[in-house]
Amino acid sequence: MTFTSLNAARFFLGIVSIAAIVTSCAATPEQSASSIQPPSSQPAPTPPTTVPSIPPFSSSGNADMDRWRDDYAARALSDGRDPIIVYETLADIRPLALYLSADDSTKGTDVSDQAEFAKPIWDYVEAAVTSSRMTRGAQKLAELQTTFDQIEAQHGVDRNALTAIWAMETNLGSYIGEFDAANTLSNMAVEGRRKSFAERELNALITLQERGIVTRDQLVSGWAGAMGQTQFMPTTFLAYAVDGDGDGRKDLWNSEADALASAANYLKVSGYQKNVPWGLEVLAPADFDWSLADGRSRQIATWLARGLSPVRGNSVSVSDITPAELWLPAGATGPKYLLFQNFDVFKTYNRSDSYAFSVGLLTDGVGGQAGPVMPWPTELKLLSKQDIKLLQTNLNRLGFDAGPIDGIAGRGTKGALRRFQAANNIRPADGFPTQQALAQLLSAAG
Repeated sequence: MTFTSLNAARFFLGIVSIAAIVTSCAATPEQSASSIQPPSSQPAPTPPTTVPSIPPFSSSGNADMDRWRDDYAARALSDGRDPIIVYETLADIRPLALYLSADDSTKGTDVSDQAEFAKPIWDYVEAAVTSSRMTRGAQKLAELQTTFDQIEAQHGVDRNALTAIWAMETNLGSYIGEFDAANTLSNMAVEGRRKSFAERELNALITLQERGIVTRDQLVSGWAGAMGQTQFMPTTFLAYAVDGDGDGRKDLWNSEADALASAANYLKVSGYQKNVPWGLEVLAPADFDWSLADGRSRQIATWLARGLSPVRGNSVSVSDITPAELWLPAGATGPKYLLFQNFDVFKTYNRSDSYAFSVGLLTDGVGGQAGPVMPWPTELKLLSKQDIKLLQTNLNRLGFDAGPIDGIAGRGTKGALRRFQAANNIRPADGFPTQQALAQLLSAAG
């Protein structure tokens, strides 16, 4: 938004306001005379509601974006939103190839294209859980000890977990993005697949400005509209951001204390349990029933009775009745974990298991404990996106509900494959999608 266009908008809106006042005050002699007549027993008519208007937008260079912007702005104004803020928020939006390119190969916003879903988990972990992040995270823990003391006391979230989130989201504040939140969300709305979500986030972005919490020029974001050092979407910012440094502002871009305290508040409200592990790497006996890795939580005592034991040989630091889920991130031949509630809390940031797992590993890593201990089975031949769609299609056709055909081997797909394997006496029935598993499925499907 330039100084000239901003002041032109404000001048235009001022003229509209003055015109409304003049119209309401100008009265004919007959109207003036009637205004001093004795009051009528009839109630005065309700004056017509006038919806404020804003100056016309300059073209964005994309006809679909222009149509959407005019429609969204009209709806925002009819909902009573501040016209100047609506104009400032939308005036300079421009199409991004990431969302609106005619060439699909330049787009990259589909869920299945994101690294946490597209990469083998060991490749994703290798890129996310680096020695640099662990070392710098440990340095930040020491540097901001007083800040973390205050946050832990107020919000009850372990500092190592906060540091891990911070590392995953912006590399400990070193990269907060180079996009404009209003622009990315507008592109997302025009692209259409997540229109309702994008418009809801834009509404929150306007509210943040109306309440004076942020200004238009602050809205630096990542490619999907998340903002600040701990990458809050506007609705999350509005609901959970707090003033961590006591200066009366909620500045998630420049204040480490604000960003970390806000993340702690978000995690706490989402169910985080202090001093409870996110996960525990375990060993299993050779005859273990892998069908128990079915997404259901069972008490620790149950898992121990089944023969699971901590991989590091330590005692389990939670009570016997604590619920945990057995998770096989790379099938029965890879590392195995018992997952606790905090793992699911990490997923409020990103619904990917690979993401939450990396947060967990960094949580341990900044405290000096690297993992996993057991090696990854990198010799397995994994499936491409199209292979996964073929797997899902045939699982559904055989009555093993894998959910939508989206090319993402998530928990629904793995659960369906595990049920197919168990029903066909295929061992191990671990639900891990490999080329061998696909061949077995296609053989059964005929």
